[in-house]
Amino acid sequence: MPDNSATDFAQKKVIITGGSSGVGADMAHSFASRGAEVWISGRREPALQAVASQHASIHYVVADMADELGVRTLFDAASENGLPADIVIANAGVADSAPLEKTSSQMWADILAINLTGVFFCLREGLARMKGASVPSGRLIAIASMTGKRSYPYISAYSASKHGVLGLVKSAALETARLGITVNAICPGYLDTEMTQRSVAMIQKKTGLSAEAAEEKLKIFTPQHRLFDAEEVSAAALYLASDSARGVNGQALSVCGGETW
Repeated sequence: MPDNSATDFAQKKVIITGGSSGVGADMAHSFASRGAEVWISGRREPALQAVASQHASIHYVVADMADELGVRTLFDAASENGLPADIVIANAGVADSAPLEKTSSQMWADILAINLTGVFFCLREGLARMKGASVPSGRLIAIASMTGKRSYPYISAYSASKHGVLGLVKSAALETARLGITVNAICPGYLDTEMTQRSVAMIQKKTGLSAEAAEEKLKIFTPQHRLFDAEEVSAAALYLASDSARGVNGQALSVCGGETW
């Protein structure tokens, strides 16, 4: 991927959902440090405040991305000057696991509400506002998962949500192809973030394994046998949001160490 200078995104406005920790927080800092005005959202105000306090160009809105009104509230706040976001990254997500027969209706609904419907709300709102500009342009990016391309036992709801995201991205990309707007996804492997540590804790609880042994259960899913850093996903997002990627559309960029399917 091309190197990004400190001014690559000067005068650009970026919306990142799920920006209170992990990949979302890292992307916020990455874009802000390259000159962008960044708006993040999440449901935990103290965590959002902590991220925003680290850079003057990061602003936050407390909002639930599974709620249409929450999504509009975020986009309205970011558009106070009348200009839409140039880059929208639908990153908010949740994870849980269970055998299919033990996957409750509530678990299924909760995961799809954030991971799929929330992404739909975000991309739809972003696209509508980009198309409303005098010269339509922009980048829509969804953070999916390697489990959107293949799956593993005990994550049927999570995997279904991420497969859905890729279908959404591919279809939307065909609609925007001649508008100067691209729609892409990033599919990371298991990340060294809070969400993965919660998964590790869940494995420990269910199996009695140590934290190290539980983490190994996740590392085996990549040929590089490791967890991936948030910075690696941010680098992919910076690329897809750049002018260099203007011809990249409808793609699911994998950051998973060489896993094939």
